[in-house]
Amino acid sequence: MSVSFLVIVPFPTHHRPMKTDRTLPAIILLLCALTLFDGMGLIIKHLSPRYSAAELSAWRNVFGLIPSLIVLMSSRDWHARGRTLKMRQWRMALARGAILTFAQFSFYLSLGILTFATASTITYANSLFAVALAAVILGENVGKIRWSAVLIGFAGVIWIVRPGADTFSPAALLPLGAAMGYALVGVTARMMDPEVPTPLINLYSSTAALFGAFLLALFTGGFTPIQQASDMGLIVAMGGFGGSAVLLLIMAYRMTEQSNLAPFQYFGIPLAFALGWLFFDEAPWSELYPGALLVLMSGLLIVWRERQLKQRR
Repeated sequence: MSVSFLVIVPFPTHHRPMKTDRTLPAIILLLCALTLFDGMGLIIKHLSPRYSAAELSAWRNVFGLIPSLIVLMSSRDWHARGRTLKMRQWRMALARGAILTFAQFSFYLSLGILTFATASTITYANSLFAVALAAVILGENVGKIRWSAVLIGFAGVIWIVRPGADTFSPAALLPLGAAMGYALVGVTARMMDPEVPTPLINLYSSTAALFGAFLLALFTGGFTPIQQASDMGLIVAMGGFGGSAVLLLIMAYRMTEQSNLAPFQYFGIPLAFALGWLFFDEAPWSELYPGALLVLMSGLLIVWRERQLKQRR
């Protein structure tokens, strides 16, 4: 997920087979979502000198509840089941929110330190972590090809981070930690009871992330008074961009199979580079090449292998 999707791993909000496959509109929605996520990241980076990562995460999660509520209220499954808010696995749903709190904090902190494209690209390791975690937690049979893709991707991430080099920055580990957190949130979503509507799971996790972000902000110095009206407008836009992106992602993944959209997620890598250059005059060619290409290749290899396995079923 560009950033920021990063950072987010969407799942269908219903469990019945899709009546129609509208791949092209779904791709357009996905690309719009990636653009909005990057817009959110740009605002976070712009506001980072004046507001802490914990504060920005807290404000982001205030608005992050909105798409979960919208999708839940429009979910036929939820209405058909009596509009209940109870969940058997509520502890796991809240735990996912706690993980999301620290993933967001790590990523937002990295945006204030690293170049925009570097922080965003490293978070693409979340798909690599997801494969490894699925094997460990869910017991999935990953196979040699996908393990090879994971190793290629991690080689790319290491190339970008450059541990041991004179140019190494410990801050580069922040988006890597965020990527692992986002992957864990995605993998554990597959452990939830299938009859529970996805937006209800998201609502629990978003509420926990909101509570965790506020606590984190209070323990790391509290909230800074909004310094100017334009900052408040940017904070609202930040939450609106992120919340709208989540909503568009859910809509896209309801319209077609995930395998049809997965290759287009990597559009976020060149987009993040272009936006970082346009808004912050950053062009970190030496930091990203060729590591970013390895990350991209590994992700596409995983997508290709998933499609092959699906065709054989």
